[in-house]
Amino acid sequence: MRKLGSTNIELNRVGFGGIPIQRITQEDTNLVINELVNKGINFIDSARGYTISEEYIGNAIEGKRDKFILATKSMSRTYDDMIRDVNTSLKNFKTDYIDLYQFHNLKPDEYERIFEDGMAYKALLKCKGEGKIKHIGITSHSIDTIKKAVYGGKFDTIQFPYNIVEDQADEIFKEANKKGIGVIVMKPLAGGAIDNAQLAIKYILSKDYIDVVIPGMDSVEQVIENTSVLNNLDITNEEKIEMKNIIDKLGSRFCRRCEYCMPCPVGINIPTNFLFEGYYSRYNLKEWSKDRYKALSVKASDCIECGKCESKCPYELPIRDMLKDVSNILE
Repeated sequence: MRKLGSTNIELNRVGFGGIPIQRITQEDTNLVINELVNKGINFIDSARGYTISEEYIGNAIEGKRDKFILATKSMSRTYDDMIRDVNTSLKNFKTDYIDLYQFHNLKPDEYERIFEDGMAYKALLKCKGEGKIKHIGITSHSIDTIKKAVYGGKFDTIQFPYNIVEDQADEIFKEANKKGIGVIVMKPLAGGAIDNAQLAIKYILSKDYIDVVIPGMDSVEQVIENTSVLNNLDITNEEKIEMKNIIDKLGSRFCRRCEYCMPCPVGINIPTNFLFEGYYSRYNLKEWSKDRYKALSVKASDCIECGKCESKCPYELPIRDMLKDVSNILE
């Protein structure tokens, strides 16, 4: 157990990511939540955008709300929309307060606007003043957004992808830890690309500046497997070799979402396209991914193959070919 940044939240360093709840039943969700109790996992993270995730979790924790720290997040950016989403989350979770409410996937060009009059940050301050939420956090797939949040001093927590092949947040995580900002790690298995969950979680928790990792879990067996690492966080030489092999294997066609490829001349959000394909292929969230891909104003299929993105990619990824794969899979 440890404190989440400078908050008064005490949590197990292995938490629970609620996105896979969308693909299981209420009965299976109940079994997973009961196993969280058995293993002492008390941090649950969901989102308004995860369809029935909040509702299933709310039903499953009824009668044992006191055993959990609840976190969720919203894509709303205006005052009224955020007030609505907080109230919806409270209803879904069947609770009168949520421990941590987060801006979901905030982009760099949205950052300053959320603090303006009539926008969402003031809505969360109001909800906090009313006791509906306890703390305010931020999640993003943009390292620039996370840097702004850490140095801006307006958030209690940050949440960002981090794993064996995506470690670009190392330095900003350390800075956040120094400033007392809670560090939450999502995508510990690189969206399902890493097979060895125990090694992936052990690697992350070996970093003392990371507070909690939230692997998505949809079965009792996964809960047991993912919590077993807490008995021993030492990484062996054999495991170091395995991590190097993972990096070598994924490195040639794996997007780290560093966004150096941006901006695209035709407006494609390249990392977001790869993200949705990952949800489709590795998380088995097929309809969810397709719906979000269809909502994009500029898609992978709009690529004109100019190659400017590839010239800027520090990992020398074949981005044009990868965008073709996204188009073939999601369209």
